[in-house]
Amino acid sequence: MSADTQLMPIPGPVDPVPVKRAAQCRADGRIELVGLAKDQIRFALEGAGLDPKQAKLRAKQIWHWIYHRGTTEFAAMTDIAKAQHGWLTAQFVITRPAVIEAQVSTDGTRKWLLQTHDGHDYEMVFIPDADRGTLCVSSQVGCTLNCTFCHTGTMKLVRNLEPAEIVGQVMLARDALGEWPKEGEAQSDTSYTSDGRMLTNIVMMGMGEPLYNFDHVKQALKIVMDGDGLGLSKRRITLSTSGVVPMMARAGEEIGVNLAVSLHAVTKEVRDEIVPINKKYGIDELLTACAAYPGANNARRITFEYVMLKDKNDSDADARELVRLIKHYDLPAKVNLIPFNPWPGAPYECSTAERIRSFSNIIFQGGISAPVRTPRGRDIDAACGQLKTSAEKRSRADLDREAAALREAADGLHDAA
Repeated sequence: MSADTQLMPIPGPVDPVPVKRAAQCRADGRIELVGLAKDQIRFALEGAGLDPKQAKLRAKQIWHWIYHRGTTEFAAMTDIAKAQHGWLTAQFVITRPAVIEAQVSTDGTRKWLLQTHDGHDYEMVFIPDADRGTLCVSSQVGCTLNCTFCHTGTMKLVRNLEPAEIVGQVMLARDALGEWPKEGEAQSDTSYTSDGRMLTNIVMMGMGEPLYNFDHVKQALKIVMDGDGLGLSKRRITLSTSGVVPMMARAGEEIGVNLAVSLHAVTKEVRDEIVPINKKYGIDELLTACAAYPGANNARRITFEYVMLKDKNDSDADARELVRLIKHYDLPAKVNLIPFNPWPGAPYECSTAERIRSFSNIIFQGGISAPVRTPRGRDIDAACGQLKTSAEKRSRADLDREAAALREAADGLHDAA
């Protein structure tokens, strides 16, 4: 672990997590604009010497070019005087996460291995469907929760991702999918959204626990949801938590996106084993917080994620208890049943198809939707619970060579264009 990513505990009722830190200074001294709120861009411009009136105008223009046009070069910002392009380039930078490896599954799922500015790896996954395209976004490098069925949970937590690194995942996906406005489209069009495009939904279900990186996740999602930003509706964004109860109400009030809860068991004994945070915030406390989640209703149901583990949590009695709990707490809910995705050394097996079907039927008969999630991206370790880089098995030199080849290919495409 490098010296600039040491972990510091926060005292109080919330589990120890890395504290919020100021954005890292780049080696060249320039300021990263991606991930900054509108006012922060304006203040940065003022701090670099622009008078307040000009800084306000330039901030509005730069914001539009970054988030509506996908621009990474000041020279492309045609409504800013050319004389200022060099000055802006010397002071600021607009970047994307570094891509170390990109993989495509046989089912169309895409996974990217990314790297932070201080040399740590994390991942994001894009899952295309007929009627939607979902980007699975990471919030931390590693994870601190140690859920025993989850491959990602076997990684140590290194640090929180910064707002630029979270927003950057969405922007990189738009780059890869070709979803920025094309040359010649109206530059002043402020109605640009994801409607009709491949990337329609975001789930904060990648590496890490989003509620243990609340401030950075909040700032990043505010940019994603901003009508003048990336313009994605809060109804198309889902934040998944393993049950950080003290932060759930704040997430509903201050971010307002859909809530998913990694439940995975209906008894204290089993959930203590497979989701250890249950020892701190038990099932009753968790479901009480779900019942109080701001904005939850039949139109915006809470999603309970439930991984199917053979002979562990998949009995008919478990299914009936799940129905009882949801009804007892009067929760507007649906249940996503997730076939367990095996990984080397995993202590569990996936429930049989027959057992999963029986479990689902009991929940449906209880009047609760319980679809079985189709595993996606298993062949590239991109399925649920598998977001632990398989690239660890390969040498850094190999990955660096592949990254260089990707950059050369991208440069070639750029030159050809």
